[in-house]
Amino acid sequence: MPKRSAGILLYRRRGGVLEVLLVHPGGPLWARRDAGAWSIPKGEHGDGEDPKAVALRELEEETGHRLGGAGLVALGEVRQRGGKVVAAWAAPGDLDPAAITSNTFTLEWPPRSGTRREFPEVDRAGWFDPATAKEKLLAAQAELVDRLLAALAEG
Repeated sequence: MPKRSAGILLYRRRGGVLEVLLVHPGGPLWARRDAGAWSIPKGEHGDGEDPKAVALRELEEETGHRLGGAGLVALGEVRQRGGKVVAAWAAPGDLDPAAITSNTFTLEWPPRSGTRREFPEVDRAGWFDPATAKEKLLAAQAELVDRLLAALAEG
């Protein structure tokens, strides 16, 4: 069974331009990566967990932003290169990327040093126009931006 994650693609309009919120993974393994490294706020879930509830929880854990569950637009699932399946929903919203607060994880760093350090799961966030977002996102997640654009065009 592939690992499963769920997340939220937050969007807003600024000056008539659509923007989406992306987060950059924290920790030393991602520190120097940009294009193709960003993600929607998301997290893994197990069997029996409600993916939509997990997506809302992960948005709050990775950004500090709480979102109600009403008005979410299902964007379906994408399969990432490593096999993980990500279910996503879109929601209108706004937050200050400079004010995000993220939960943390512990990692032995440097490797084989015996030293364990704590890092934020998300080290930064940003609002991006759809074209820029698709460049910054992990390849499989770029499809979510296209699905958002299609959903907004229909609505």
